[in-house]
Formats: sequence, structure tokens, C-alpha cells
Amino acid sequence: MVKKFVWVSIFTFVFLWSGIKPKDYFTWLLEVAPAVIGFVILAATHKTYRLTALLYILILLHCIVLMIGGHYTYAEVPLFDNFKTLFDIKRNNYDKLGHFMQGFVPAIISREIFIRNKVINSRVWLNFIVVSICLAISAFYELIEWLAAVLSGVSAEAFLGTQGYIWDTQSDMAFALAGAIIALITITRMHDRQLKNIS
Repeated sequence: MVKKFVWVSIFTFVFLWSGIKPKDYFTWLLEVAPAVIGFVILAATHKTYRLTALLYILILLHCIVLMIGGHYTYAEVPLFDNFKTLFDIKRNNYDKLGHFMQGFVPAIISREIFIRNKVINSRVWLNFIVVSICLAISAFYELIEWLAAVLSGVSAEAFLGTQGYIWDTQSDMAFALAGAIIALITITRMHDRQLKNIS
């Protein structure tokens, strides 16, 4: 009960903060929408399909990344502007953190669902399909960004966050791929231990 209260409190605090005078309300809405949808799904399934503690933490972290990006826009997060100056790089790379998380967190979500529902017996095939799903999610998100740009025109620039980089779409997908692979390499054992306790 306390953990649930802490999770909801952190989410609510960051959500409210992100909505106070964001850089652009249209961009804020686009960026924060996936976090809100995720919150609604978790609230609806909490009693019937409780996830591992690890996964709840990862989802919260991903939501925080989305809400920070929504507040500042992904191209103007101050900490990453400091990195830009410090390391003499041409662009604010906060969006790459967002796309890394777009691979890292869905990898564990899909892994948990597949294992708990006994969809795939082979660990090799499980890993392959999990990575493929993460790439599919990343590609689908890029299509959503493209559609938003087409429908809204100039105002979508902050949402796209390309910052003049012609390979932005491809590098976004590469970061999602890296996130998925790193998640499977680094936290699989921890995840397996928690899955045993929840089954």
C-alpha cells in the first residue's frame, strides 16, 4: 500500500510540475500522453494483473523521462544543454535518452508478459521476439511523429526534435534497439527472481 502511494505520488508530482508553464502546450500534450495512457492501464490492471516491482519502477522512470521532455521539449532540457556545452556537441541529446528508454522499458514489459503467460519456451526466441517488438514500437512511434508533423506543420518541430540532424529517425531506432538489448543483458536475472515471487 505504501509503495503504491509513493509511486502514484511521484507520478502525480512530476505530471503536475510538467504541466505548469511548459515550453509549448501542444508538445507537452503529445509527449505526456503516453505516460497518462500507461498510468490508466496500470490503474485498471493493478488488482487483476500485478506486475513485478522492478517493472513498476522502470515504467515510472520512463514516465518521468516523457514528462520532463514534455515540459521543456526534448531539444531544450537544461541538463542536456549543459552536456552540449561541456562536451562541445551540436545538439541536445535528451531525445536519445527517451528513445533508449523506449527500448529498455518495453523490453521488460513484453518479457514479463511472455514469461508469465508461457507464450515462448525458448529463451533465445524470447529475446529475439522481445527485441523485435521494441524495434516495432520504435518504428511505430516514428510514424506517429511523421503523422503529427504532416497534420500540424511547423508546430510539430518541437515534438520531432530533429534539431537539423538528417539521421534522427534512424538513430532514434538504434537507441531503442540498444536499450532493449542492454535491458536483456543487465537485468534479466533480477527480473527472473522477481517473476518467481509473483507467479
